[in-house]
Amino acid sequence: MWDHRVISRLDWRIYPLVFCLMLISLLVISAMTGSINEWEEPVFWTPLVKSQMRWFCLGWLVFFFFATFDYRKLRDWSLILYVGTVLLLIGLFFVSPIQNVHRWYRIPGIASFQPSEQAKLVLIIALSWFLERKGNLVGTFHCAIQMGAIVGVPFLLILKQPDLGTALVLYPISLCIGYFARIHRTILRMMGIGGIVLFGFAALVFLGVLSHEKMQPFFTKFMKEYQYERLNPNTYHQKAAVVAIAIGGLTGTGWHKSEFSGQKWLPAAHTDSVFAAFGEEFGALGLTFLLFLFYALIYCSFQVAIAARDPFGRLLAAGLAAYLAMHVLVNVAMMCALLPISGVPLVFVTYGGSSLLTTMAALGLLQSIYSRRFMF
Repeated sequence: MWDHRVISRLDWRIYPLVFCLMLISLLVISAMTGSINEWEEPVFWTPLVKSQMRWFCLGWLVFFFFATFDYRKLRDWSLILYVGTVLLLIGLFFVSPIQNVHRWYRIPGIASFQPSEQAKLVLIIALSWFLERKGNLVGTFHCAIQMGAIVGVPFLLILKQPDLGTALVLYPISLCIGYFARIHRTILRMMGIGGIVLFGFAALVFLGVLSHEKMQPFFTKFMKEYQYERLNPNTYHQKAAVVAIAIGGLTGTGWHKSEFSGQKWLPAAHTDSVFAAFGEEFGALGLTFLLFLFYALIYCSFQVAIAARDPFGRLLAAGLAAYLAMHVLVNVAMMCALLPISGVPLVFVTYGGSSLLTTMAALGLLQSIYSRRFMF
């Protein structure tokens, strides 16, 4: 099941990419959480930087665990993992809420556990297993309906928490897996058009083409008022993110020299808004470099899907690559005022453990597929 020899066959290109992203994370967290006076030198090792370093070390252990793990064994565990995840999502509604939402299990003395993060990974595994089993029937209308049901259960449970951002990430991931599996073309086309329409509507509202106030009477007929308010482009958080990026200009204000983000005027500067905070300190050039790192990592991930030698590995790799891509696209779109801010983390950069460990597990599974491409 585990084979240490595959370490020599891992894709070496991802190491400098991930290390650079982790360094950027530490730089931003340090700048946003360090309290220094004008006459003091910048402090790098803040408590949250040390905490993030511990998560990074644990993340690399998770990465090598899954990289040396034979991904084909996941077929035997797919159904158990899926049912277990659904039960965990249901169980959230029977425990005390944290910050008035049902997203976390509180583990005394350790940390909080957010099962919706792991649900993304488990859903990718379950869909890959299901669609491989369907074989020649994968293109039937019945198979597409069954796939929709598999996605729909965790989607609705996560949406009920409420966690709109995480729920919406499941949609394009499922669409990508369905495309690689060649599910019913009509269903796939309908899903794609539906996604484009939703994204287009949100973008038109946030760009000011459609008036948020004038559209409200129509949409509140089938949406709750607080849900529609998430599409409000005039929230303080939305404007603050754009202002932070604009202040950075071409070259940025410099590390630990941001007067907007550093003075806590940008909400969640080291978590949800880390992209905007980095943009203020390192400017458009820094953001271009950051986006290049993500592009290279996602490009390498989709190459794994092409190199995979079995249907399960191909679908699994495609879903994992889409997982990385959608987190980057959605988070950047939120910070650029193209989508509502909904708590989708910027992988490897946002402070926190649940997202990081899930992402490192995803990257490890990609490497497990890549390293075994010649071992069948």
